[in-house]
Amino acid sequence: MSIRRLILFDVDGTLVSGGPAKGAFELAMVETFGTSGNASGVSFAGKTDPQIARELLSGAGFARDEIDRGLEDLWTRYLGHLEERLAERPMDVLPGVPDILDALEPHAHVGIGLLTGNIQRGARLKLGSARLWERFRIGSFGSDHEERDELPAIALRRAHEHWGRPLPATDAVVVGDTPRDVTCGRKGGARTLAVATGRYGTDELRATGADRVLTDLGATDDVLSWLLD
Repeated sequence: MSIRRLILFDVDGTLVSGGPAKGAFELAMVETFGTSGNASGVSFAGKTDPQIARELLSGAGFARDEIDRGLEDLWTRYLGHLEERLAERPMDVLPGVPDILDALEPHAHVGIGLLTGNIQRGARLKLGSARLWERFRIGSFGSDHEERDELPAIALRRAHEHWGRPLPATDAVVVGDTPRDVTCGRKGGARTLAVATGRYGTDELRATGADRVLTDLGATDDVLSWLLD
C-alpha cells in the first residue's frame, strides 16, 4: 500500500524519557576505551550515538582511527548493559504519545517511522521496554550515519522500499524535541514539529524556525489535524 505522508519521530525526549541509557553508555565507554570522557560536560541532546562517542573520545585525546577500531566493541557492551538495566528501569512514555500513534494508525495513507540518533538496536531496546517499538514500520538511525542531517534522506529511501512509492521530502514531517531535530528536518526538506518535552523550552524551539511548536503531544485532535494537513 502506498503512502502520501510520512511522520518521523525522534525517540529520547519526544516519545520516551528517563531510563538507564546514559549510565550504560558511560560504563561501556570505560570498559572499551578506559574513559567516558567529559560525559558530564557534554550535551547528548539531538546528537547521534556515534557522534557523542567520537566527541567524548576526541576530547580525551583519542585519534580517529583508535576510535573507529573500538566502536564495534563499544556498541556490543553498551547494548548488553542497556538491555540488562532496562529490565528493571524501562523508559517512560511521554504525554500524548500512545494517543497520537493510535490516532494515526487508521490512516492508511500515512507511514509512521523513526528518525533518531540512537543506533538501531538501542532504539529498539528503549522503545521495546515502553511497548512502542512495533508501532513503527521504518526508521533511520545513528547506526546508519554519524551526521543527523543525513537521516531524513535515509528514512525517505526506506519508506520507498517499504511502501513502494517514492515520497518527496515535502510530504514528510520530522517530530522532535531539540533544535538538531528541527535543523535536520528543515535541511532534509521536511516539515518540522517541535515538542518541549525534552530539555528545550518552547521559546528556544520557536527560535529554530520549526513549523509548529507544542508543549507536548497531548492535544491529540490538534496534533493529528496538523500532521495530516
